Amino acid sequence: MKSICVFCGSNDGAKGIYIETAKALGKYLANKNITLIYGGGNVGLMGSIANSVLQNGGKVIGVMPEYLVKKEIAHKNLTELHIVESMHERKALMAKLADGFIALPGGFGTFEELLEIVTWAQLLYHKKPCAILNVEGFFDYLIKFIDHAVNEEFIKKENGKLLICENNIENLFSVMLNWNPVIVEKWIK
Repeated sequence: MKSICVFCGSNDGAKGIYIETAKALGKYLANKNITLIYGGGNVGLMGSIANSVLQNGGKVIGVMPEYLVKKEIAHKNLTELHIVESMHERKALMAKLADGFIALPGGFGTFEELLEIVTWAQLLYHKKPCAILNVEGFFDYLIKFIDHAVNEEFIKKENGKLLICENNIENLFSVMLNWNPVIVEKWIK
């Protein structure tokens, strides 16, 4: 893996561990020479991970809609910043540039990006690993909800395994590096 797209909050969150984990992941990416692909922000966990990668000598590529750049939340010191017209273009370009995806804690935007990229994996638009770094159990309810959807037969059991979930960075990357995509040709009954 040469690049990882990280979806995460534009806020810091209620617990210091969220920022600490974003910084630790940034340092890990830089040390492994893995380029960070992300939304381009200089605030919240987005800013923390980007700054950590840069401070540790790594590369960071941001992708941000012009609308948000005008709100002055774009990070000014990135290796590259792609300015696009829409959120749809943003997500498509981030997906194209990345070899895998990780979600850190965040809000609606993070959830939406994560679930969309997993949906694209289900539809076989890509065969890249999709993962959650489950900091302090932040995603526990989402994981339970996905299990519920599997039990209620809205998600095939095989597709319920499309989302890697670990609470440790090294374990997460070990699983991602050994990822074999789930291929279910017909996901509709």
